[in-house]
Amino acid sequence: MTELEKGPQGRRRGRGARERILSASQQLFREQGINRTGMDQLCAVAQVSKHTAYQHFAGKDELVAEYLRRFDPDVLPGVFDRTDLTPRERLLAAFDVPASTPLCPYIGAAVELHDPQHPASECARDYKKAIAARLAETAREAGATNPEQLGEQLALLIDGASARTRVLDSECFPTAAAIAAVLIDNAIPASSPRQRSDDRGATGSAPVPVGGQ
Repeated sequence: MTELEKGPQGRRRGRGARERILSASQQLFREQGINRTGMDQLCAVAQVSKHTAYQHFAGKDELVAEYLRRFDPDVLPGVFDRTDLTPRERLLAAFDVPASTPLCPYIGAAVELHDPQHPASECARDYKKAIAARLAETAREAGATNPEQLGEQLALLIDGASARTRVLDSECFPTAAAIAAVLIDNAIPASSPRQRSDDRGATGSAPVPVGGQ
């Protein structure tokens, strides 16, 4: 049986069913929300039967949790794993969010579900804690006197900018980036060897772009 083989009702079946279900969930959950997306519609978009869907996922709750787990499994590797940027530049790069980026899916899921025991709520909490931890780790590399505090402050700024951008339909990340730069510079002692290294490395180089959502 191949992935393109179809069943009696014209639905696709085969080894690609799970990925089609996850792809459909990413499309529908982002476009219209979790609560407004039913399994019937999701199965129709994924071209699978509900029987096939429940073979791969015990229910919608499990599907929502897996959708979140796959969204950014490495926690912003395009920011925190960049070796071409100084630690300070990596902190600011976390605010370089494209204008077309929708509301953070972890915030959206937590707001919609209203259930702290839901498996997707747990995924959202774990991800948000991981973001703050990566920010704190990078702040420590930059020489911050209290990296955990700076990490929490920057995480709060990112989430606030994301939510405000969605509500006002305007770009809030440039303002958040400017506030972040002040917090970062205030948290790193002027005598820090890392700070001096960053300053020397920035001389004559183009600034790191920090765009808005």
